[in-house]
Amino acid sequence: MAMGRDNKRERRDNRTAEEKEFEQRVVDISRVTRVTKGGKQMRFRAAVLVGDGKGRIGFGLGKAADVSSSTAKAFRRARKDVIRIPIKDETIPYMVRAKSGAGYVLIKPAPKGTGVKAGGPMRIVFELGGVSNVVGKILGTTKNKINIIKATLKAIEQLR
Repeated sequence: MAMGRDNKRERRDNRTAEEKEFEQRVVDISRVTRVTKGGKQMRFRAAVLVGDGKGRIGFGLGKAADVSSSTAKAFRRARKDVIRIPIKDETIPYMVRAKSGAGYVLIKPAPKGTGVKAGGPMRIVFELGGVSNVVGKILGTTKNKINIIKATLKAIEQLR
């Protein structure tokens, strides 16, 4: 019986080690409302990015009745959907474009010493992913952060 408890403790310790492995950044928290016959039901939607700074990045959305539950749910989803960024000489291998909704993004490699030349949510994606030299441009809508993040991750997935 005691062995089962030790295994659970070990699993919990592994989980906390995995949580420490990723840096978490809340990108957006918004209050959403569902109108029903009983009235308006308020909930919170959180968009969270996780990254290890070594080429792995994940994105998750979570909805819950309070902010802390929604961010925790988004963090769990982001950890499940981690993708790898192919980094070559501290930048990406070649130029790539992608679209999600009305958000178009263009990502270009940059020489050493350039830094991250990207704005808004794209900057967070590259900083958490560990890409130190890259140029990014948002071409479509700049209002919807979630579509920009999804387009950036879609562009990263096109890289090989």
